Amino acid sequence: MSESHVWDEVDAYFTASLAPDDEALAAALRDSDAAGLPHINVAGNQGKLLQLLAQIQGARHILEIGTLGGYSTIWLARALPADGRLVSLEYDPKHAEVAVRNIARAGLDKLVEVRVGPALESLPQLADENPPPFDLVFIDADKANNPHYVEWALKLTSTGSLIVLDNVVRGGRVTDAAGTDPDVTGIRTAIELIGSHPRLSGTAIQTVGMKGYDGFALARVLA
Repeated sequence: MSESHVWDEVDAYFTASLAPDDEALAAALRDSDAAGLPHINVAGNQGKLLQLLAQIQGARHILEIGTLGGYSTIWLARALPADGRLVSLEYDPKHAEVAVRNIARAGLDKLVEVRVGPALESLPQLADENPPPFDLVFIDADKANNPHYVEWALKLTSTGSLIVLDNVVRGGRVTDAAGTDPDVTGIRTAIELIGSHPRLSGTAIQTVGMKGYDGFALARVLA
């Protein structure tokens, strides 16, 4: 049995036992597939991890950069109280349209706002609105801009907030200091920013599973 097959089986077991999809989550994946969205959504057990992190944070305000079909959005929004708010930024109008439908079917449209357009244009507009600090920021968008997203996350959070940066391993290519792939250089710069910034304390974890060999970074905002 190949390593990747074992990873898939273990992920499937953990997900079925601890984070099974209900109808709203399963429908979100089906509709995303039917619309031709790329298969880059988080796995079910990863979605549950995001939900648990938001609950541990006692999150009332969540920012997501990269909506895709709204699968991770649903997991995150379910951690919010009735008067909470989740703002999700999505570049692609087609992806956003699918996500809005999926979020509404899950009964979360009163909590979630999907904003369409380049995140580096949406973020300053959001900052101009002077929203309450976001308790959790989940970054899962174009990797080349990760350093900018981390910098904006710092501007839009406060002491104790949590920043989660997804897909930071890239099959091990993150170690290639001489590489020119914009995704890898963006991740490396973001990791170095987290490691050197006086207002951030972070770490990164490698993962294996149905999404292959990858990982995520966590950073807590300090005073």
